[in-house]
Amino acid sequence: MAHTITNKKKLVARVRRIAGQLGAIERAIESEAGCSQVLQQVAAARGAMGGLLEELVEDHLRHHVAHPELSDEDRQSGADELIAIIRRYSK
Repeated sequence: MAHTITNKKKLVARVRRIAGQLGAIERAIESEAGCSQVLQQVAAARGAMGGLLEELVEDHLRHHVAHPELSDEDRQSGADELIAIIRRYSK
């Protein structure tokens, strides 16, 4: 996936921020923080994961489905990969 290599620094930084958010959730639960505080942190982490997913899906579509230099077979393969992932995790 060449596009993840191109955006590697940005993607890794985003993942590290999400990891930090997950660590904060763990610490909040360990310290018996109020449920509204934990819920807020979980919602924020979920939003961050959603943003990362959207970026990766967009890049996949641009590079493996819509790129003008792709063959029809490559386009179909890229679309099939994405459909399989969406089906697997949207249940």
